[in-house]
Amino acid sequence: MKTPSKWLIFILVAIAQFMVVLDNAITNVALPTIRQQLHFSANSLQWVVTAYALFFGGFLLLGGRAADLFGRKRTLLTGMIAFTASSLLIGLSHTPTQLITLRALQGLSAAFMSPAALSIVLVTFRDGSARNKALSFWTLVATGGAAAGLLLGGVITEYFGWRWNFFINVPIGIVMSLLIARILPANEHEEKKRGLDIPGAVLATSSLMLQVYAFAQAPIWGWHSAKTLLFLGVALGLLAAFIVNEARVRRPLMPLRILSVRNVTGANMIMAALYASMLGSFFLLTLFLQGVLHLSPVLTGLAFLPFPVTLGFMSTRMPKLVARYGFKPFLIVGPLIVAMGLLWVSMLHSNSSYWLGILPAAILMPFGIGMTMMPVIAAATSGVPAHEAGIASGLITTSQQMGGALGLSILSAIAAGVTSSMVHLGPTEASIRGYHAAFLVSALFVGFASLTAMFVIRTPKQIPEESAASVAKPQLQTSAH
Repeated sequence: MKTPSKWLIFILVAIAQFMVVLDNAITNVALPTIRQQLHFSANSLQWVVTAYALFFGGFLLLGGRAADLFGRKRTLLTGMIAFTASSLLIGLSHTPTQLITLRALQGLSAAFMSPAALSIVLVTFRDGSARNKALSFWTLVATGGAAAGLLLGGVITEYFGWRWNFFINVPIGIVMSLLIARILPANEHEEKKRGLDIPGAVLATSSLMLQVYAFAQAPIWGWHSAKTLLFLGVALGLLAAFIVNEARVRRPLMPLRILSVRNVTGANMIMAALYASMLGSFFLLTLFLQGVLHLSPVLTGLAFLPFPVTLGFMSTRMPKLVARYGFKPFLIVGPLIVAMGLLWVSMLHSNSSYWLGILPAAILMPFGIGMTMMPVIAAATSGVPAHEAGIASGLITTSQQMGGALGLSILSAIAAGVTSSMVHLGPTEASIRGYHAAFLVSALFVGFASLTAMFVIRTPKQIPEESAASVAKPQLQTSAH
C-alpha cells in the first residue's frame, strides 16, 4: 500500500482530537436541558462534566504510556471505538447514573485518543518548520472545536434534543475508525520494556474522585460532618499511597524527581488553579444564562462565542511576546485579567444585559487565559531534561483536567451552600447570591495562580521563538472549553 501523505495523516488525527474537544464544549450548553429531562438534582449535575474531566485527566498519562507500549495507531483506534460506543450509549441514557457512568467511560476513551493523536503528529512532522506549521493547525483545531461545540450544542439542543449532541459522534466515529485502520501506518512501539503503572493511575483518580464527591456532598452533609471528613481523609490516604507507589514502582506514571524542578511544580500549580477557576465558572455561568437570564440554548452558545475567538487571537501572538519578554510577566498579569472578568460576572443580576453584563467578561477572561496558557507550558518544560519533556508536558495537561474537576466541585458546593442559606430571599435571588459567591472564590483561585507565578516561577533570560511555539501549541488543545 502506498505511504499516505503527512497531511492526510494529520487530517485524520486532527478530526479525532476535534471530537474530543467538541464533545466537552457541546455538552456544556446542553446541561440545563439534561437536568430538566433526566431529573438531575442540583448537586449531581456537575458530574456530567466532572466525570469526563476526572477520567480524562486521571488516565491521560497512562494513555500516553499505552501509546508508547502498544503502538500509537492501535491506541488511537481503540480509544476511538470506545469513544464512539460510549457516545451512543450516553444518547440512549435514561437516568443520571447511566449518563454519569458513561461520561466517565467517554473521558477514559479520550485519555487514550488525545495523547496518541498528538504523538502521531509529532513523529510525522519531525523537522522544525513543518512541525510548527502542523502544530499551528492543531491549535486551530482546538479553538475551532470549542467554538463549534458551543454553537452546535445550542442549535442541536434547541432543535433536535440534547441526545443528538452525543449521537452526532456515532457516524463520524465509525467512518473515522475505518479510515484510521486502513490509512494510518502502524507505528513501532517506542519502548518495548516500559510497563503500565495502572495502580498509580487508579490511586490518583480514586483520590481525586473522593475529594470531588466530598465537596459535592458537603452542602448536604455539612462541611464539618463526620462523612465529609471521612471521605476527605480516605482521599488523602489514597493520595499518600499514590506518592509511595510512584516512589517505589520501577516505571512510575509520574516520576517524582520531576517535581524537584521549581518551574515544573509552580507551573502545574498555576495550571490547576487556572482551570479550577475556568471549568467551574463556565459551568455556573451556563446555568446562570439559561436559569436566571432565561436565554435559549442557541443564544447561550452565541453568548460564549467571543471566548474561543479571543482565545485564538491571543494564543497565536504569545510565542513572539514570550520570546521577547520571557514567560513570568504574563503568568503574573494573565490570571489577574481573568480575575477582573470573574469579578465582573460576580455583579450580574436578573436584569443584566448581555452587552454590559456578559460581553466584557467574555472578552476579559479568554484574553487573560490566552495570555497565560502558552507561558505556563513554557514554564512547565523549562529546566527539564530533553528525555523527560514528554512527561512534563503530559503532567501539565493532567493538572489542567484534574484541577478543573476539583475546582468545579468546590465552586458548585459553594454556590449550592450559599443558595440554601439565602432561600428566604426567594429562589431567584438566592441562586444569584450563590453564583456571586462562587465567582468570587473563582477569582481567588486565579489570584493564587498570579501569586504563585510571582514567588515560585523563575524565567530564563531568553526563550527562542521557535522553541516557545513548539512547546506551547500542542497543549492548547483543551484550554478552549
